[in-house]
Amino acid sequence: MKTDFIKYQAQTSPYPLGMEVSHAVGSYIYDVNNKKYLDFVAGVSACSLGHQHPRVNKAIKDQLDKYSHVMVYGEYSQSPAVQYCKLLVEHLPPTLNKVYLVNSGTEACEGALKLVRRVTGRSQLISCHNAYHGNTMGSMSVMGFEERKQIFRPLIPDVDFITFNNEDDLLKITTKTAGIILESIQGGAGFIQPEHDFLAKVKKRCEEVGALMIVDEIQPGFGRTGKLFGFENYNVIPDVVIIGKGMAGGMPVGGFIAHEKYMDLLSHDPKLGHITTFGGHPVIAAACLATLQEVLAKDYAAQSIQKEKLFRTLLVHPLIQEVRGKGLMLAAMTSDVEITNQVILRCQDRGLILFWLLFEGKAIRITPPLTITEDEIREGCKIIIEVMDEVQATFTNS
Repeated sequence: MKTDFIKYQAQTSPYPLGMEVSHAVGSYIYDVNNKKYLDFVAGVSACSLGHQHPRVNKAIKDQLDKYSHVMVYGEYSQSPAVQYCKLLVEHLPPTLNKVYLVNSGTEACEGALKLVRRVTGRSQLISCHNAYHGNTMGSMSVMGFEERKQIFRPLIPDVDFITFNNEDDLLKITTKTAGIILESIQGGAGFIQPEHDFLAKVKKRCEEVGALMIVDEIQPGFGRTGKLFGFENYNVIPDVVIIGKGMAGGMPVGGFIAHEKYMDLLSHDPKLGHITTFGGHPVIAAACLATLQEVLAKDYAAQSIQKEKLFRTLLVHPLIQEVRGKGLMLAAMTSDVEITNQVILRCQDRGLILFWLLFEGKAIRITPPLTITEDEIREGCKIIIEVMDEVQATFTNS
């Protein structure tokens, strides 16, 4: 199977990990040899309730027995999507009261960028250095990492960049700016949190000049950082919120949310201001609804903070310089890219799945399912520390 994987599927890197997956349950993934791996990555923050969660699976199966795709987005009233959007809005600030469901986080970003231009009549977009918002052409245009996008230029014009947490850069937001897009916690850059009310100061500057603030919650959202959404930790209410990854328990989905007075502009002048065939797909929406209901019912947001404390207690080692992030969006930082590589690869051999971040090569991604138990956290951290002892000895002797 691995040979055919390389031969027939386009690859995203020269050296994919290539695990041959048999099945996955709870916090574990099993390969075709029935070796089990404790999952500290959750499909890169997507499998928020672990693997094969019974509530999500039941919702999917029940909906399959009723109907699947029947019409393009926005024409028919379909119960799973309507119920989901209503429940989501009930747990958001009043100004975020209308949802557009799409297929992925990057499409949600595209829709949000179009929306702020439509609302303001302006063209300039501002993002942050080392930001990541997806990989389609619009999303790539606001990616703050030139090495990954230079070969694909020209991208969309009139995009400028500021440095996350640099208040002096906020003067770049002017009356020419349609919107600024930021992650509530910078993901690919190394799980960097906003400091000194930075997000609130961005919003204040936007209000001064009539620009809109887009906050990307694709990774931090749905309970991962101690609140339902990351921005709730930082004393700010965005104009537009982008969601994805963990919102459907591992199913492909995204969305963007704003006030109805903004969202309604996508329906006219021109009509079909944003359109998607499979957005709001009833089976996916059923998974979204079940996931959100479960996250709220079990208060996994609050649990993520308690589990963070346990991680920070256990992840103490000379090779770990610091642990960045919040809740269950954590990155253990080493001093060297090769140390990080060795730890991740050796941990997989030992039955623990860790992963990298996009732009920060010294970071070890730790983003387990919200459902992970304290015993599983101890089990995984024990492997990390043992592997780090081995890596430290290797580097000391070399």
